[in-house]
Amino acid sequence: MSNTHSAFLKEMGITEWSSKDGAYSSPEASPSVAEKASQGHWWFFGAQPQGEAQVLFQGVIRALGLGPQEWSWKNASDDLKQLNAPDSGLPVVAFAFGSGVAQKITGEKDALPQLRETILALNNGSDEEIPVIASFDLVQLVAKPKDKVFLWQDLLLARSVLQNI
Repeated sequence: MSNTHSAFLKEMGITEWSSKDGAYSSPEASPSVAEKASQGHWWFFGAQPQGEAQVLFQGVIRALGLGPQEWSWKNASDDLKQLNAPDSGLPVVAFAFGSGVAQKITGEKDALPQLRETILALNNGSDEEIPVIASFDLVQLVAKPKDKVFLWQDLLLARSVLQNI
């Protein structure tokens, strides 16, 4: 596993995980923070995190290497038609925390297992397609820390999508 991946997992509070071959790894040997993931803007949709969920979210922001101007919280109940990409011209990726949020902003009806690992599109009625990646709700991840590995996978997918726009 690369140092970038190890640092990213460490920032999210994942200290031990198993690979597909069953070997266990630890990010302790990683000396650096994850390389800058930006080159665009991240929109995070979901309930504003509180308590331990907020700590987890702050770890995600640090692990992605995002500065304050590179991400923003969006509310799924906002008028999605009013959401436009930033004037900076940088690409945008949307990240939905929870199945209800993902369904609301994309118009999809499937459950989270079917929505995850898929590049969805923001349903804002514009010609501009903004990709959406669905993941677990932060509160759920706090309650089930072993599921943080899925958040890691979803964030990697979102970062990859953003880098390829």
